[in-house]
Formats: sequence, C-alpha cells, structure tokens
Amino acid sequence: MTLSGCSALRGSDDDDKRNLERFTAEQIYKRGEYELENSRKPEDAVFYFSEVERLYPYSEWAKRALIMQAYGHHRAGEYEEARGAAQRFIETYPGDADAAYAKYLLALSYYDQIDEVGRDQGLTFQALVALREVIEEYPDTEYARSAILKFDLAFDHLAAKEMEIGRYYLKRGHYAASVNRFRVVVEEFQTTTQTPEALMRLVEAYLALGLNDEAQTAGAILGYNFQSSPFYEDAYRQLRGRGLSAEVRGESWLTNVYRQMVQGKWL
Repeated sequence: MTLSGCSALRGSDDDDKRNLERFTAEQIYKRGEYELENSRKPEDAVFYFSEVERLYPYSEWAKRALIMQAYGHHRAGEYEEARGAAQRFIETYPGDADAAYAKYLLALSYYDQIDEVGRDQGLTFQALVALREVIEEYPDTEYARSAILKFDLAFDHLAAKEMEIGRYYLKRGHYAASVNRFRVVVEEFQTTTQTPEALMRLVEAYLALGLNDEAQTAGAILGYNFQSSPFYEDAYRQLRGRGLSAEVRGESWLTNVYRQMVQGKWL
C-alpha cells in the first residue's frame, strides 16, 4: 500500500479509530481492504467500511464500502448484519451493477445458516425465496448460476427433513402419519434425491396398512423411474414377499402421480 492507502493509517488501532476524520474516504476504505486481507477478524474491516459511509455519505466510496460491509459481516459469520447491509445497498442503489451481488449475499446469509437436517427449517424457506429472487432478477449473472446450485441443495434439504420425520413415524408404527410425510416428498419434492427412498417407504407403509394397491403402485413408479436404485430392489423384495408385483393398481393419489411422472398426463 502507498501512503495514500492503509500505510497512512498505521499506528495503534485505537489511534486509527479515533482520528479517522483526518483521512480521505479512499484511505479509510483501503484500510478496510487491508484488514480483510490480513486480519483474522473481518469485523475490524467492517468498522472501517462503516466509517467511510458515516464520514463520507453518498460518495462513491460510501457505496463501495456498503457492499463491503455486507461481505465483511458475512465473512465474520454475522449473518443478520450481513443481510441488513445488503438490503440497505439494494434499497439505496437498486440499479447499480453490484445490486446483483448484494442480493446474492443476502441469499447466502440465509443459505449458510442452514444446518443439519434436524434443525428448524424456517431459514431454509427464506434461503429458497432469496435464491429464487437472484435467479429471476439477475438470470444472466454468475450469481444466478451459483444460486441455482444452492437452490437445489436447499430444496433437497427440505425434502430430507420430511423424510426424517416420516422414518420416525414409520419406525414407531404410525403408518398413516408416515405416509403423509412421504407423500409430501413425492408430490412436492419430486426432483430431489429423496424421492426414491420416499417411494420405497410408501411401499413399506402401505403394505403394513394392508393397502396393497397403493403399495404396488408406489413400486411401479419407483421401478419405472429408479429401477437401478437399491431402494427399488428393497421395494421389489417387499412386494414379492407378499406375492405382489410392482404394477399400477386401483385409483389413488399415487395413480395420479404415475400418470404425471410416467405417462406425462397432467389432467
């Protein structure tokens, strides 16, 4: 860095923070960049970016500093603060080239909080909404491409939560309750990796309930779409053990799913 950059701000941290009025917006901004690159505490960089905005509001440097505040907060794991800064950027500079990145950071601040399957799924829903906005509002950007991948993973996460609850009910013999969960996966999360197991579990649950037509139909859908899956082998074994085959039988919600997924009929 030159004297016009962070070197002009060197000294004790306390001195730096008390005397920032003596420096230009560019100098303070570059000190923030220096902290991001060299400090283990991103919140130190956030301080300098915040000071740029405070001391030089409505300047070009203040605009740059605001998006860097969002980034710094996110890097520090301060997700709520990251969302706040990103949202302020979007509202203040909606037509700016960095608005797409601000929207992506906002979505990422939800996505990166998605934890193990057992946690509350509210953040997952919020991540999906925010990621979709990136995809729809900025379709030709690199952020949209990344958002699509993360959207699919978050969507799969929701389906995995339904599966976890369904397996819990199934293990305890609450077959009707488990069917309701697996049905959600098959009807609402068809494109996720959870669908083959959901169909196999439906075979298991319906056989336990004595609803052979539904069990056979679930097996037929599984066999048509995921015949190479070990879940199909399991379902086939269960059906054969009852002297049944994987074929469409009767009329049920699964019959409609078969028409849609296999025959392409949506009416």
